[in-house]
Amino acid sequence: MRLRLRLLALALAVPAPLLAQGYRARIDARAQAVSYRGVQEDSVLASSVVTGAGGGLYSPDGFAVSCTGGQWCYFYRPGPERRGVPVSTTASLVAWGFGIQGLTLHALGRVVADAGDADVWPGSDPTVQLLEGYLEYTRSRFTGRAGRLLINSRLEPLGLDGGWARFRLPSLDLDLAAYGGWGLGQAAVVPVTSPVLNPLDEWRPGSRQLAAGAELAWAPGPAEVRAEYRREVDPETDYFVSERAALSLTATPWRSIRLAAGADYNLAEGNLGSADATISWIDPRWSVTVGGRRYRPFFNLWTLWGAFSPVPYNAVQASTQLRLTDWLSVRARGERFWYEDAEVSTPLVDVEDRGWRASVGASANPSSRLSVDVSWLGEYGPGAAARFIDASASYAVSSNLSLSVYGGSLARPLELRYYDAEANWIGGRAEWRTAAQWRLWADASWFDEKRKRPDAAASSLDQLRIRSGLSLSFGTNADRPALPPARRRIP
Repeated sequence: MRLRLRLLALALAVPAPLLAQGYRARIDARAQAVSYRGVQEDSVLASSVVTGAGGGLYSPDGFAVSCTGGQWCYFYRPGPERRGVPVSTTASLVAWGFGIQGLTLHALGRVVADAGDADVWPGSDPTVQLLEGYLEYTRSRFTGRAGRLLINSRLEPLGLDGGWARFRLPSLDLDLAAYGGWGLGQAAVVPVTSPVLNPLDEWRPGSRQLAAGAELAWAPGPAEVRAEYRREVDPETDYFVSERAALSLTATPWRSIRLAAGADYNLAEGNLGSADATISWIDPRWSVTVGGRRYRPFFNLWTLWGAFSPVPYNAVQASTQLRLTDWLSVRARGERFWYEDAEVSTPLVDVEDRGWRASVGASANPSSRLSVDVSWLGEYGPGAAARFIDASASYAVSSNLSLSVYGGSLARPLELRYYDAEANWIGGRAEWRTAAQWRLWADASWFDEKRKRPDAAASSLDQLRIRSGLSLSFGTNADRPALPPARRRIP
């Protein structure tokens, strides 16, 4: 790991003429200041609990408590305000010209930290993170990569340290791909054995899993069929960590119609995973999509979560977008979802197992410099609901400077908790482009959050959030050959 990070730093620090004949680099730095407040557990002697007018139990200072028959009763009070100042710098590099035709170097890494008074921001450890870093060799029908890779797949993205290769058979419209190596943690840029994941404690495997997979794509004309297979093995026990397969289809049988469908199957557990199917009609002024989906959470076999037998849910949805004029368009989306039978008995409880969500919005461009967008979202489901509205407007003062204002409100009534959360915000943003390779922006917003409760645990948190960032792109022009000399047109 340390060697790869040093190679990345060296690649970004070495002058271009020494590194390769050509390169492209991009640096993106950003920072923000934000506050938040959680809750902290507290307790009180059961003998000190008082009964309220409605029959509820309260602590002497007015907090609703939960008593289970023991000596103590428990409750949660608002936690202290925590202030984080996360800063990050992301750098990407592509370099070529090493004397071997088709060989390129790709690197993507970031440095993250919390500059606040306490290390409270998630994702800021480890400080230096290598997202991708590999050598790629490409010929007419073959592409190979070796190093730290990110495999994008219907079976969820997978990070690994190893190799990937693809071979094309144009005469048969086939693409064959295979990969293998030592996997990274799920949704993480570090191995599962890293101390960063210590909260998992004894549930973590002792060694990095070995991951391998293959893909087969067949693209005859306007359609593509893709089959995928992946397995992960614990090298200490030789047991499967996971084994899954997927099949997907995309097709455009007519110019305005697009079909997409897919499903994955969990071979290790012997059950159907997630699946979806949609059909879309796309027109320059009007588009509509209808479809259905099934979602089932996936967990590796070494984790504890699979023991809870997560219940999948099914949904049907429809969305449309209509361009009313050359400068005004509207959109709408609706979805109805329901959970499958959990196969448990709750004779004294009426459990809600279905819900809906819907949204509408509009975008307007009354002039080449001004754009406005408004959206509303409503959602109701088991345990919670949400009502969300936001609006934004952007104005291009010049070719280099643009200004934006935005605001919104979110209300979340919670059925299974003792408070309702509400947040309102308003802010502005300025962006300055000094050249095609430079971009500087700053953002400030006033944010107000309230947790409404009928007891002393009600709380409010007002804050000013500030964000800023800088993006810089630079490199050689080795891959941008000059245009040929112009010829005067002869009448």
